Amino acid sequence: MSKDNLHTLLSVTHLTESAYILRMQRRGVPFKAGQHILLGKAGSIHNREYSIYSGDNEDFIEVLVKEVEEGLVSKQLKKSKIGENMQIEGPLGFFTIEPDLINNAKFLFIATGSGIAPFHSFVRSYPAIDYRILHGIRFGNESYGKQDFDKKRYISCTTGDSSGTFRGRVTDYIKQHPVAKDTHCYLCGNFNMIHEVFDLLEMQSIPPEQIHAEVYF
Repeated sequence: MSKDNLHTLLSVTHLTESAYILRMQRRGVPFKAGQHILLGKAGSIHNREYSIYSGDNEDFIEVLVKEVEEGLVSKQLKKSKIGENMQIEGPLGFFTIEPDLINNAKFLFIATGSGIAPFHSFVRSYPAIDYRILHGIRFGNESYGKQDFDKKRYISCTTGDSSGTFRGRVTDYIKQHPVAKDTHCYLCGNFNMIHEVFDLLEMQSIPPEQIHAEVYF
């Protein structure tokens, strides 16, 4: 593991006008899929939490960033050039899967927008995991990392066009397709979605200990 927290930027991949992936040197940083880091440009006093997008077995660290209008850090990071140093603190967080469940349980991952990042890390880290993923987005072109998920397991729920797998919100999908009681559910995205989905799953008799949430404001 590195003695400082500087990591060279290896690549920037633009997915849409506002969403992009930063790939940085890993430098031996240990992390579990589902954890996040504090990321900023080297020398800046500003940083932000980003879930790790890459798998725990890969020799780089990736994050998925969605540029926000009032977001200072997301705009700074977007202008980063390959070869620049990034500052990483962490990893942090407990939005992880218990080792004994990874190959023995079935999972439902529910995300909105860039909240798909930890689930991308789960699937990259645990190729044999039994999962389905619901991704709530406005438009079909916001299906970040879609190609890395099994086509039969990835369901995009679009509200702004009909190019997704399902027209409507993730809550609409869950109402129409009740969740089996033995499913472990992981929720990552905006507070309103998490609140509504939590209530829905409870109504569908999913035990609270099988529901895990990570809030993106």
